[in-house]
Amino acid sequence: MELTETIARSYARIALGHVARPYPFKDDHVFASDADVRPPRVAHPVFFGSYDWHSCVHGWWTLLTLRRLFRAMPEADEIAALADETFTPDKLAVELAYLDRPEARGFERPYGWGWLLALHAEAARHEDREWGERLEPLARAFAERFAAYLPLLTYPITVGTHFNTSFALVLARDWARDRDATLVAIIDDWAETAFADRSDYRGWEPGGDEFLSPVLTAALLMSRVWPRDRFAPWFEALVIDNGWLERECEPAFVSDRSDGKIAHLDGLNLSRAWALREIASAIAPHSAEADVRALADRHFAAAEASVSGDYMGEHWLASFALLALLALR
Repeated sequence: MELTETIARSYARIALGHVARPYPFKDDHVFASDADVRPPRVAHPVFFGSYDWHSCVHGWWTLLTLRRLFRAMPEADEIAALADETFTPDKLAVELAYLDRPEARGFERPYGWGWLLALHAEAARHEDREWGERLEPLARAFAERFAAYLPLLTYPITVGTHFNTSFALVLARDWARDRDATLVAIIDDWAETAFADRSDYRGWEPGGDEFLSPVLTAALLMSRVWPRDRFAPWFEALVIDNGWLERECEPAFVSDRSDGKIAHLDGLNLSRAWALREIASAIAPHSAEADVRALADRHFAAAEASVSGDYMGEHWLASFALLALLALR
């Protein structure tokens, strides 16, 4: 499947239906006192929708990406109008001030941090609007948090959920590549220490509520850090030579899409498709490239129909489907 205007319009309608939907909302908030009790839309006047803060952020990334790629689609003007209304200096100042709370040190770390940087990178590509300029102070604040956090993170967090270090660093490094050479160096040094000596992966995947592959996200990060001649043999030793990729990396079965945690497995299939396609490009030309791409296609096919339907998946899955489709462009 390729990203067509029909698919883009479908994903845009989905995201337009939730980025400004205030409830239900799952808050990542540490209360300092009774005075700190307030509705999410007061604490987060920009990212109050989509069930949770980080999903709202990458819902906006989805919308802006689709608007850039398909400017003639009817939804493009609606996206722009809503973004103009949402990304105002006053509202973004409230989001930035929230981070100054001592209790917010770990707010959305690291998943939301990475997605906010991805959103800013996309917003900056819309030169007919001021969205990138307005989002930049918030992006810089999260970049500073990454730079301060990584030297303290002795061990990588390799779970398949929001706490996964590698996934966030892929997004952060992509943002920093042309903006922050210091952060790129910090990420690369940390990744080298964390993963350079890893091989013969034998992890048990997937966990029952995971939407990321611990090993493939780490491999995707290293494909950004290393050139092909170093990355390809490392990836071989990691998951090809021992048969893990062929034996264990099968599309996950989702038993109940109304259960928010179990529905994560649809995201796993989509994020694996994205990672495998990116990795296939990173190892090319390689004897395993075609097999890796075929495996990616199988994962995408297993989850593409789940992007719409139950709100437990609908409020976030289009972003991961879009990542997988963009990897084909």
